Amino acid sequence: MSPFVRFIRVAAFVGVLGASARADVFSLGEGKEVRGSVVKETTDAVFVDVGFSILEIPRKEIVAWKKADADTGAPGSSDASGAELFHSGSFKEGSIRDLVERIGEGVVLISTPSALGSGFVLNAEGYVITNFHVIEGEQEIKVTVFRRSGREFDKHKYDKVRIVALNPFVDLALLKIEEPDKEIVSVALGDSDAIRVGEDVFAIGNPLGLDRTVSQGIVSLKNRAFDGLTYIQTTTPINPGNSGGPLFNLRGEVIGVTNMMLVGTEGLNFAIPIAQVKAFIRNRDAFAFDKDNPNTGYRYLAPPRKGSERKVVSPSESPSANADPNAKH
Repeated sequence: MSPFVRFIRVAAFVGVLGASARADVFSLGEGKEVRGSVVKETTDAVFVDVGFSILEIPRKEIVAWKKADADTGAPGSSDASGAELFHSGSFKEGSIRDLVERIGEGVVLISTPSALGSGFVLNAEGYVITNFHVIEGEQEIKVTVFRRSGREFDKHKYDKVRIVALNPFVDLALLKIEEPDKEIVSVALGDSDAIRVGEDVFAIGNPLGLDRTVSQGIVSLKNRAFDGLTYIQTTTPINPGNSGGPLFNLRGEVIGVTNMMLVGTEGLNFAIPIAQVKAFIRNRDAFAFDKDNPNTGYRYLAPPRKGSERKVVSPSESPSANADPNAKH
């Protein structure tokens, strides 16, 4: 065992003992954790105050970083065991090329008998976010991750996937991979309220089944309104199969979930702000999936509206092969 590994294991043990009430939680693998307050960050490491010592934790050793809630010091969202479903981080901006290398494995392909879409992994327990319309009416769901092996990628498909919660109104679904392995990679959630018009963003997804596709753009508007909800408007290309995938900032944080585009135009694409996603996750018990509910899997369509030359494809409208390029692909 190398001295470095010994240091990390000892640090994890001390961190648990010295944790404060307002502590960030760093998962280091093998069930090890460090709890403490961050006092300094660099590109390569995070320095954590555990109460009686300052520990330097290399970023490459951090599996997950769970930040304390700003008001209460408590994790923002947890399951029955007390573990958070999503985590945040404070990272330096980087190039899209480097960010894709670091976080790309956290973006997954969602497949059902009738559709292909995208999604992203929230944590090591296998919780996944995607769009409701990607899995609408289906219960046989598979999740495929892409793991780098040298210069190539290996596909690993999870066949046992459970629907945890659905919210058709905001077009979100929370899934759970029942038997995730220890190699599964998760992504950090950012702050959609902090984004700025004109800042660079990028998406990773599986448009038309072309897996691991990366597209780049800017934030055109942070609060475009449709049907009573607000969306991030972006020039980042979104195509059939991108639905449910993450929109990243240049710190590698998810700031939105891509879900629709304006038909017949270029550069008019939209994503659900991550603030709405966090609210959905925190209130997932209110949207819990019940396979025995007679309404499960059905969407009641809104009455038709007056037509227009250009049509916005929204989650509340009827899916059509010609009108809705993101639904049921």
